[in-house]
Amino acid sequence: MKTTSLFIAFATAALAQQHTLCEQYGYYASGAYSVNNNVWGKDSGTGSQCLYVNSVLDSGISWSTTWTWSGGANNVKSYPNSGLVNLKKQPVSDIGSIPTSVKWSYDTTDIRADVAYDLFTAADINHDPSSGDYELMIWLARYGEVQPIGSQIGTVTVGGATWELWNGANGSQKTYSFVASNPVKSWSGDIKAFFDYLTENQGYPAKTQNLIST
Repeated sequence: MKTTSLFIAFATAALAQQHTLCEQYGYYASGAYSVNNNVWGKDSGTGSQCLYVNSVLDSGISWSTTWTWSGGANNVKSYPNSGLVNLKKQPVSDIGSIPTSVKWSYDTTDIRADVAYDLFTAADINHDPSSGDYELMIWLARYGEVQPIGSQIGTVTVGGATWELWNGANGSQKTYSFVASNPVKSWSGDIKAFFDYLTENQGYPAKTQNLIST
């Protein structure tokens, strides 16, 4: 049994919550935040996963997962995640900042996994929020030689930190991934700075792309 835990905040009277999700797409929302067990690749191996909501605050959400998997080492089993419930969908160019902070831990490094922010944008503001025209990922850690979609196209500095920049395509969706060279277990930053970098250096069309999910 392996465990990961995470506290994430996107902004700043809290309600202590406890909830367990073991269903494939078990979902829970409270206040501004939601979580999804999201075991979308379960058929590529044998095992199970549960997600536990520890607390939901005005300032963020704390949750953890436990899992046991075998087989299909090169196939993704799940992407448990948390996000904002009432995201204001708008052009990326109209967003002033996206402040966030996170602390996380694993109880082992003998895994194939990553820890990442994942955001989608699309020209159609009503696009399915589980995908987009563009995907922005910020990888705070990776284990077991996993890597993002595509290939590394450079090393860049954003928000005072150095990241590998990867670029690739998932069908028609263009994906940019900023990858930390070593695990960053506590991080505070402005996600808008990554969009700004892509706008200025990779031709990202911020004026016509709407942020549709975080």
